[in-house]
Amino acid sequence: MTQNRRVIKAVIPAAGLGTRFLPATKAMPKEMLPVVDQPAIQYVVAEASKAGLKDVLMITGRSKRALEDHFDRVPFMEATLEAKGDMEKLRRVQEATDLGEIHYIRQKDPKGLGHAVLCAKQHVGDEAFAVLLGDDLIDERDELLSIMIDVQEKTGGSVIALMEVDPSQISAYGCADVTEVEGEEYVRVNGLVEKPAVEDAPSNLAVIGRYVLHPRVFDVLEETKPGRGNEIQLTDALETLAAENGEGSGVHAVVFRGRRYDTGDKLSYLQAVISLASERADIGPELLPWLKDFVSKK
Repeated sequence: MTQNRRVIKAVIPAAGLGTRFLPATKAMPKEMLPVVDQPAIQYVVAEASKAGLKDVLMITGRSKRALEDHFDRVPFMEATLEAKGDMEKLRRVQEATDLGEIHYIRQKDPKGLGHAVLCAKQHVGDEAFAVLLGDDLIDERDELLSIMIDVQEKTGGSVIALMEVDPSQISAYGCADVTEVEGEEYVRVNGLVEKPAVEDAPSNLAVIGRYVLHPRVFDVLEETKPGRGNEIQLTDALETLAAENGEGSGVHAVVFRGRRYDTGDKLSYLQAVISLASERADIGPELLPWLKDFVSKK
């Protein structure tokens, strides 16, 4: 199995039910929850596009048709906006459809993130690819994905993104045991543990939702038995790759120290909306004084 081309494909798993946001997600995909004035999933697709990944495969499930509709053209709406001379809204509507070629496949059974990635095997083929989780928003001003792609090209294996968290919170994440690589800004991953007990965690480095994977991961996922939650865990497959030698093996990591929001968590979702809105030129100047006044009265 060989691959030496620049990564051009992205896989975005988006089949989750979004139960933490019920009843809002009873009839609407959680990925369509608005962050200011565009759905969370659009930020993720835009991040992939910015990194040069114009071929996007979205892994969906039942009740996710709104995702396809959002990234599709709406000729009547576009014609109406153009006739009104509302070119700014027209630009914003067309922005979603111009991000790249977006394909869709259903994950028929909810068997975990590893299984969702495995669903992409036929589309990805024999080349490295990126995986972006729709719940994780990375601030567009902070570089991550392009750095990970560079590291993957340099090391030849797979690359994950890590972030330091408070040690008391590590049991909510996959956790990495790492070793520094002399002269490099990335680290070598020795092992991974999915949601360890605080006392058993090898570090406070949490796995966040960005991966650049060698296609060897598909072979490993096919042999990976269900793990935590009776699901096929991507973490387990990466643990195997980290311990292997040979082509496509080995796992390295980029430690991200920028701004990240977990839109699958209610508090972090609200923080994302407020943070991004406060920095908008059209909203921030009125929002910030109101926020200061609101907080001062609490």
